[in-house]
Order: sequence, then structure tokens, then C-alpha cells
Amino acid sequence: MAYDRAITVFSPDGRLFQVEYAREAVKRGSTALGLKFKDGVLLMSEKRARSKLMEQNSMEKIQLIDDFVGCVTSGLGADARVLIDFARIATQQEKVTYGSVVNVENLVKKVADQMQQYTQYGGVRPYGVAIIFAGIDQVGPRLFDLDPSGVINEYRATAIGSGRDQVLNFLEKEYSQDLDENKAIKLAFNALKSSLEEGGEMKIPEVASIRQDGIYRILTKEEIEKKIS
Repeated sequence: MAYDRAITVFSPDGRLFQVEYAREAVKRGSTALGLKFKDGVLLMSEKRARSKLMEQNSMEKIQLIDDFVGCVTSGLGADARVLIDFARIATQQEKVTYGSVVNVENLVKKVADQMQQYTQYGGVRPYGVAIIFAGIDQVGPRLFDLDPSGVINEYRATAIGSGRDQVLNFLEKEYSQDLDENKAIKLAFNALKSSLEEGGEMKIPEVASIRQDGIYRILTKEEIEKKIS
């Protein structure tokens, strides 16, 4: 037990238990995914209400970072809020300094550095949240995921949260790089649906799209219903 009382202590087999516990917090969060399509990138998240009394509009899992960058989170909501604010400030600083569209990879690295610092020092704990960043920059559509250790990976399609394994298994079989936006939304919806327990009901998810010929936008409930029907 001595090895999990401080973030700075490695166990004899090279593990940081506090980071692993933070990953467990992510596994208890809502399932979310991101995927690239032919001329853009898509984010989708299930909406999991803790109470029937909650306002549905208050459960925003997908967040705007910049006109061409968005993210979706899973895990501890308060930790996510702090990191999203950090990412927004970093984006504005880069735009003011360089006067150009933010480089998505540079932004993700800054957020990852912030998360990694909280795995190195005593008296703090890791952020209990995973984030998928999606955006358009000079390279084209970009999709990254970030875990509580600060590790970054770039993907064509990825998922986080409680149903991650089921969603990834579905995407590995069904995903194709030449999907248009409509087919990408339908595929993402079916992938989220695959993570439900038997007999579970799939509610209308939250969906955001960023196209190379446009900017970040959240789809309305009516648009989503039309595209997944």
C-alpha cells in the first residue's frame, strides 16, 4: 500500500498507482468518440443524466476551444473544466502571438504538459479526465486523445469512457477513411450504441462537426435524428 500514497513513488514493477486510479475514474465516465471523415472531423458523446430532474442542456460534454478546434471529455467534470479553460487561453495566446490558425498538435502538447506535471510532484494528484481533441489546421483534419498521464496519440478514430473497448472493436471493423459527414455520424452513432448493455436505450447523443470548408458547429437534435434515421 505504501506505493499508492504518493504520486512520486514508483512501485517495484515500475507503476504509478495514482495515475492508474485516475484512469479508472475515466472508465466510469460517459462514452465519447472522435473520428475523421473525408473532409473534416467529428466528435460524439452520449448524454448520461444522473437524475431525471437535471436540465438536459446543462450536460455539455463537447466543448468549443476555438473556431476550428473542439474537444470531448470523460471522467471528472471539474478537472475537465480546468483543462478546457487552460486550452482556450493557450489557443488565444498562440493566435495573438503568431496571428494564424492554431496548430492543433501544439495545443494538445501544451495541455499534455500541464497534465504530466501533475504526475511528477508531491502534494498533487493527476487529472482524472481523458480528452479527445479534434480540429482543422494547416495539416488538415486532426484527432488526438490525451490520458491522465499526459500521453498523446493521434488517431483516425478513437474513443474514451466506460464503453471505450466496445466502441473501438466496432470501429476497427467498420471504419473507413472515405466516409462523408452523414455516413460518419451514422457510423459513430452505431459505435456508441454497441457499448450499451443489453436492453439499454440509446438516447440522442451530442454531436459536433468541424469541416475543412467551415468552422466548429454543434448539430441540433433535429439534424442528428435526421442523419441517424
